[in-house]
Parts: sequence; structure tokens; C-alpha cells
Amino acid sequence: MDLQDQLKKLFPDHEVSFEPEKTEEVAHELLIQKEPMICKFEKRNGKPTTIIEGYDGDEEDFKILAKEIKTKLSVGGSFKDGAIIIQGNYRDKIMQILQAKGFKTKRVGG
Repeated sequence: MDLQDQLKKLFPDHEVSFEPEKTEEVAHELLIQKEPMICKFEKRNGKPTTIIEGYDGDEEDFKILAKEIKTKLSVGGSFKDGAIIIQGNYRDKIMQILQAKGFKTKRVGG
């Protein structure tokens, strides 16, 4: 007796469906602001970091943006005090990602 037969005995009214369930994902829209976001480079404890500041929208939106940037660049980072902190000097790549999303950016430092 295989698993399907056992399940049929336990749940006789259940119909087996091999189609995956359809779930609709609603794309979350970020607030596009008029002021530029600031991308700056700093060394913290001797290690290079890229800091992104100046987002006027909701903090949750900024966290979503931080996660997307970290995923696209495959780097570590965090979100603290209204700023995204990315490990490494990725200002140019981050600015390209933000500009592709419609944000204005400003490069600060070095």
C-alpha cells in the first residue's frame, strides 16, 4: 500500500490536484522622491563601506530597497538609523540600480 492509497483511506472526500496553487504577488511601489539620495563611501574599522541616505518615504520601503540592493550585489549589509550600509565600495553599481528604479542619486566623498 503506497502513500496515495493511505491518504485516500484517511481522507476519502479529498481530490488530488497536481497543479500548483496560484498566488498573486502585488509589486510594492516605492515612493520616488524629488531630492537625490546620497551615496557616500566611508572606511569603518579599516573596511570600506557604502552608505545610502536621504530617502523620504516609509521606513519599510527603504528596508525593501536595502534587501533588493544586497541581493543584486550579493553582498552583506544592514539597515540602521535611516541609512543602508553596504559592505564594500559599490557606489557606482548602487547608483545605477537606483537610477534604473527612477531615483535621483548624488555621489559624496572620494
